[in-house]
Amino acid sequence: MRISNAILRGVPGAYLLQSGYGKLGMDAQAAEGLKQFAATGVPQFAEWDSKTFATFIAGSELAVGAALVTPFVSKRLAGAGLLAFSAGLLTMYFRNSEMTKDDGIRPSEQGISLSKDFLMAALGAGLLVQK
Repeated sequence: MRISNAILRGVPGAYLLQSGYGKLGMDAQAAEGLKQFAATGVPQFAEWDSKTFATFIAGSELAVGAALVTPFVSKRLAGAGLLAFSAGLLTMYFRNSEMTKDDGIRPSEQGISLSKDFLMAALGAGLLVQK
């Protein structure tokens, strides 16, 4: 693995591992809030049980993070996973009018926390198309 790939994979991988680990054992109230927020992007999540949803999100973050930091997982597979995960998060950004300014693109104050997903999507796309 080249050092450039290690950087492109290591930073978002460590971020997702830390985020996923932090969601393990999430209390019911926090899980419900996270689920309702996620449902703004993917309405089907509103039908899920809060505990199941929290486990799903934590597991997804841990799986993508682990794929990114594991050297024997191909960069294209790791990049595709990161891109897909980020695209899912960006649905909340674009489908929730409070996340963007009036132009529907630039982040509002509330949308700053989700705008990092553009960077993760770009890193995923870079890994996916890199030779």
